[in-house]
Amino acid sequence: MTNLAPIGDDLLEAARSHQDATIELRRSIHADPELGLQLPETQKKLLESLTGLGLDITLGESTTSVVADLDTGRPGPTVLLRGDMDALPLQEDHVSDFQSRHDGKMHACGHDAHVAMLASAAQLLCENKDELTGKVRFMFQPGEEGFHGAKYMIEEGVLDGVDRAFAIHVSTNIRNGLITTRGGSIMASADRFEITVHGRGGHASAPQNCVDPIPAAAATVTALHTMVGRNVDPMRSGLVTVAHIEAGTTNNIIPPHAFMEGTIRTLDETSRAALAEGVGRVAQGTALSHGCTCTHEVIPGYPVTINDPEQATLAGQVTSALLGADNFVEMPRARMGAEDFSYVLQHVPGAMAFLGVCPDDQDPTTAAPNHSNLMRVNESGLTNGVALYAAMALVG
Repeated sequence: MTNLAPIGDDLLEAARSHQDATIELRRSIHADPELGLQLPETQKKLLESLTGLGLDITLGESTTSVVADLDTGRPGPTVLLRGDMDALPLQEDHVSDFQSRHDGKMHACGHDAHVAMLASAAQLLCENKDELTGKVRFMFQPGEEGFHGAKYMIEEGVLDGVDRAFAIHVSTNIRNGLITTRGGSIMASADRFEITVHGRGGHASAPQNCVDPIPAAAATVTALHTMVGRNVDPMRSGLVTVAHIEAGTTNNIIPPHAFMEGTIRTLDETSRAALAEGVGRVAQGTALSHGCTCTHEVIPGYPVTINDPEQATLAGQVTSALLGADNFVEMPRARMGAEDFSYVLQHVPGAMAFLGVCPDDQDPTTAAPNHSNLMRVNESGLTNGVALYAAMALVG
């Protein structure tokens, strides 16, 4: 039976006492977003926030990651808490005092909030070190947005000795302060595909002298979307989206090539393999039926994010004890977004939970979502995230 004695009003009040610091760090990182695996300014601000806490800090070699260990010196499990650090290549259009100062870069997925919440949780846990056993490892990770940052950190030993792991991801489409998670698949795999249809170019007034790749490309798009329903078990989930098409240069030239790329999302490895194979088969067959040829490639991305059922249940129990039963709901279904926390969960039991940060003046069903140029975080909800991070280290 899990000991929930350390979880309650005192812990939540302690998290509230760190709210000013949480907001200050979050806004500072938000104003200076960085992309990919090298985030020197974000790393610097994070390290400043951890100064004086007595943590054993290790900096990444291949990335600007930060691993900070709180070692109690007493026997017990090693619990890993993860927060990702990188921003998105997106222009921020919401005006604020801490709006991004860098064109084409924006914290539109809430990673600034993740770093700030985890840093405050580290401060809170260091202040309450006597209530802990074992070790808490704080994993501050660059490169979640498509750069496989978790994989680099795993290769450098971040999971060595870790017994369980936990992460929080904010969402503007969930009621402010609400926590939700589930056991099993919680987020999808994400593979990318590229297809180039090869024809024979010429004058648009004489298509009979050409092999036009554009109709073949158009038919390929339709065939790919239709293919999903005939290759994935109806009781499972999968999707193929063509998100980028490019062909031709002007109105009176039939081009020799047409290019498209997109994403494959599934919630299990069987469907993932079926759709990856199907993309190539459909692309080749459709091109051939139009007298064209094609080349294609499926580039593997993040695997399915699969929560350990026991750890997901624990997260729900802790949330209810900490925030009240009305602030936890089990996720009814997985999301088709992807996460590289999936790499962590392939190695150790753990769970990811979502924290609602819907602005007070918006409705969760219509609020500007994560990855939107207008995405906003309700900072009052971050207290719950700080408290939950700390609580997941205190139980066990």
